[in-house]
Amino acid sequence: MDKLLSQFLAVAEAGSITGAATALFVTQPTLTFNMRKLEENLGVPLLVRTSRGVELTEYGETLYQNGRLMRRLYDNTLSALADQRGRTEQGLRIGTGYSWWTLFLRDMVLEYAQKYGKARIHVSLGNQLRCMDQLLSGDISLFIAHEIEGLNRSTGARFVPLGRVGQGYFARPGHPLLSRPRSISEIEAFPAVTSSLPESRHQRFFETWSRTTAASAPFDRGKYAFASNSLAACLDYVELSDAVIGHTEVMEEEFDRRGLKRIAVTEPTQQSTIGIYVLQERADDVRTVELIGAIRAKAETVLPPLD
Repeated sequence: MDKLLSQFLAVAEAGSITGAATALFVTQPTLTFNMRKLEENLGVPLLVRTSRGVELTEYGETLYQNGRLMRRLYDNTLSALADQRGRTEQGLRIGTGYSWWTLFLRDMVLEYAQKYGKARIHVSLGNQLRCMDQLLSGDISLFIAHEIEGLNRSTGARFVPLGRVGQGYFARPGHPLLSRPRSISEIEAFPAVTSSLPESRHQRFFETWSRTTAASAPFDRGKYAFASNSLAACLDYVELSDAVIGHTEVMEEEFDRRGLKRIAVTEPTQQSTIGIYVLQERADDVRTVELIGAIRAKAETVLPPLD
């Protein structure tokens, strides 16, 4: 707000130059000079000296009434800007796989929302390559997912490990595979369902995806009878068919709640490292470090520790 107008409001409300000068921490001669300067700028008299201090002229009264409105509008604007800045600086833009949202990120986000009531929160759910695409484009600041084997170092992403989980296999109640423990080959004889099939455009994230089994395997669309980026749609399909969905074993309780049963396996299943991906240049930012710490604290309550 304009300094001269602000000082004029103080004089009008104090009723004297001396009182206003004391409140504003300026000298009386300085304030007197500034009031004369304001009158010259506006071309009208604003104040009349009396034995009791100063009184407003008709022009001064008009300026005072409108000045109060301007001050209130200015203060409201500053408050709105502060709120907007808080929502931006305290906001969350996170990506995650379905499992991690259900197991621990959901609780962390709700606690964050209670702590920062005006913060804007955006959570993107999807497989790790979709989240990587969003990380590199700036749509999210970090994401939680399986470690990506063969990831091109040129992406500039840092991986922060959280824990290791095994693969589980799930089917509808009464499925033939549930009668006894099964081998992986027996399970793979049935139609397979996935919620993590990557898109062809994500092949650019790999250095040698076309020449190595580890990197090209995720793009093998032929092995799946049904694929969707919606886990709910995948579970619906499994519930109504003989298909089997492979998913992290830590989701057993959640899948059981949905009516699916875990298939007992006679051999060790694939183990994967779960962690946080963040861009190298932002990994050491104060807010990023704090956020990673909060995620790690929640993850430790549900994820098996790293070996």
